[in-house]
Amino acid sequence: VTLDSGEDETTQASLEELARLVDTAGADTVARVIQKRDRPDRATYVGRGKADEIRSVSENYDADTVVFDDELTPAQQGNLETILKRTALDRTAVILDIFAQNASSPEGKAQVELAQLRYRLPRLRRSGRTFSQQAGGIGTRGPGETQLEVDRRRLTRRVTRLEADLQRFRRHRATQSKARRRTSNHAVSIVGYTNSGKSTLLNRLTDAGVLVEDRLFATLDTTTRRLELPGGEALYLTDTVGFVRKLPHQLVEAFKATLDVLVEADLLIHVVDASDPDPEGCVEAVRDVLTEIGAGGVPEVYVYNKADLAPAAAARLARDETDSVVVSARTGEGIEALLDAVASILRRSTRVVELDVPFDRGDVRAMAHREGQVVDETIGDRSWHLRVRVDEGSAGRLDNFRVVPEADRSQPLAPKADG
Repeated sequence: VTLDSGEDETTQASLEELARLVDTAGADTVARVIQKRDRPDRATYVGRGKADEIRSVSENYDADTVVFDDELTPAQQGNLETILKRTALDRTAVILDIFAQNASSPEGKAQVELAQLRYRLPRLRRSGRTFSQQAGGIGTRGPGETQLEVDRRRLTRRVTRLEADLQRFRRHRATQSKARRRTSNHAVSIVGYTNSGKSTLLNRLTDAGVLVEDRLFATLDTTTRRLELPGGEALYLTDTVGFVRKLPHQLVEAFKATLDVLVEADLLIHVVDASDPDPEGCVEAVRDVLTEIGAGGVPEVYVYNKADLAPAAAARLARDETDSVVVSARTGEGIEALLDAVASILRRSTRVVELDVPFDRGDVRAMAHREGQVVDETIGDRSWHLRVRVDEGSAGRLDNFRVVPEADRSQPLAPKADG
């Protein structure tokens, strides 16, 4: 069930995606309902008359669950279940359920459980039932289910414990990131809409061997691999969880530790499924999440994927973006052009500086190797002479040891007067 505020294509795309989400969660869609309203009804989301109509449709199809395309308030959900005489779920519950099915690592499971508890806690108020008394199926399973059978205080303590666990995961991830930075100056992350081909692209670029499945949210855990560009520059490439329209805020908050890699990246490879009916909408949804987590200012290269399926659409989309490449991660088409584009964009944000480092300042030489790409290094009588490609921040820290070209020097001071 969704609302139509007048934008037919957007409404249909969102409803079609909701049906795919329901299918991924393990249920069958038997009917679709669109209600023309400018804004949701505060009591029932669709209005009392439409709710009665949906009940009749559900009875005709013997449907036991009705799924709504926006997040319902606890009051709306309770009112709808009273009218419909069956389970009322929203998009958020379905997405959380899919994440619960796919989470495999300890961190991923903790993140999903935290998101589920934050979603379900306010919904404990709406009846005397516990969630254990509800019918099974989508929206009711997951690592947090047993915790929902206890009182609010214990649930709150569980949330606090999960938050502490995720802080430990976050610190461990930060330590790993620092270790990688000692050997590579660049960190690049792959982002994109779910099922756009991100994992396939990672496998194509790095032989990572990541499981690829044609379903929504198949990848929840990040995977990082080393990649060498054509010019010899090394970087670390990370695949991240896919995004979706109306991605639940609870998930964004819970997955912040995982999504930190996007904020800290030097470049984002934004993968877009060119064969999608609404690729622009997918891009907008991804950009919304990037802005929400603080990664809106990170440089991007748009990669219009699945050119083997939609070559004309991919070419059209690429014409609208300056930094863009058309590829097929499945066949390998356009991969060399992508690597060249990544190298070019990274070089734009860095520059080569010449350094003269005294032998007694080995710490400075180590910093140059750690934070930059040493293009050339020679040993003089009293110092190391290095040419290093660094970003602006590193260039500033090394400024005291720079060899300034003659043309860039300021005018010499006037000679002192005799006397």
